[in-house]
Amino acid sequence: MSANLRDWIALSLVTGIGSRTAARLLERFGSPTDIFAASRAELQALGLEDETIDRLHSEEPRRQAEIELRKLARVGAEALTLEDPRYPPLLRRIYDPPIVLYAWGQVDVLTAPALAIVGTRRPSPYGVNVATQLARDLAERGLVIVSGFARGIDAAAHRGALEAKGRTVAVLGTGLDITYPREHRALAEEIRHHGVLLTEFPMGVSPLPQNFPFRNRILSGMSLGVVVVEAAEHSGSLITARLALEQDREVFAIPGPITALQSRGPNYLIKCGAKLVQYWRDVVEELPLDIRKEILRREEVLALQPELPLNESEQRVLDVLQFDAPTHIDELLVRSGLPVPELMRVLLELEVKDKIRQLPGKQFVKKL
Repeated sequence: MSANLRDWIALSLVTGIGSRTAARLLERFGSPTDIFAASRAELQALGLEDETIDRLHSEEPRRQAEIELRKLARVGAEALTLEDPRYPPLLRRIYDPPIVLYAWGQVDVLTAPALAIVGTRRPSPYGVNVATQLARDLAERGLVIVSGFARGIDAAAHRGALEAKGRTVAVLGTGLDITYPREHRALAEEIRHHGVLLTEFPMGVSPLPQNFPFRNRILSGMSLGVVVVEAAEHSGSLITARLALEQDREVFAIPGPITALQSRGPNYLIKCGAKLVQYWRDVVEELPLDIRKEILRREEVLALQPELPLNESEQRVLDVLQFDAPTHIDELLVRSGLPVPELMRVLLELEVKDKIRQLPGKQFVKKL
């Protein structure tokens, strides 16, 4: 066990020392080990309270850190410090980066160019379709998709990246051993194999409401920009967008009907200057030149791949489906005029050809 890594974790666990105070201490003393060795007078001179100094000088933080390292080792997760070359480079530059991150999965993904896609936990079919397709298009062209692992738009973004066999990072508001929401256990497993579960919270930390603003600053801080798909007027997604602006990141928004509650957030952001996004190129246009060139190079390769043709029955079913409203299989039977066995075969073929998406309850939408 590295004493240096243990001391980084121990410092992050001291109550009364947040990211900004830790940064100030590191600037003064150079390393967590030297901070633990500092005298009371030196620590008081930097504004630390006596109670915080008592905790810092006790053996408890290091003991807790050793326990944390053993828990991480048992599941194959890792702790990344600010000094680790795998720490997300953009996140390191924000005002208050976490001094320790806990990562479980393909940790090298964290240094690749990333884009965040966020939104409401109660999306419309249109929102799910857009988030999934945008994440898929961008992941297919090399960007890592970052989101907050919540129900709704966040989950759609992760799944879109995975559908493209791309990479995704789920930033959690819990410890790595807590799956929240619980129904995302299979999704978490898939992300670990094709991306990373990431958090600043140690093992065992529950999904407390106060954790999620901290999660959001990581989400935006490690990304080149944030896309808001659907969000209410006073939602966490708008907080993430505000954090992105404070961190000098790009902010994008998907427009929606002015009558829809879920559209109020992104439409407001567009009114305030966020870039309106209709498809993946609108995002790529705002990225740094070197990243943009690499994405467009990949696009040339993708453009050479032939599109699978549709037969008459497949086209008939596709013409019935919509992008923004699901159609139940019973309605498809009536409107397509196909017998049940033929319709089931056609739906399977359309999914294979990446033309439609099946939603819960035997409902289908056309992919964008």
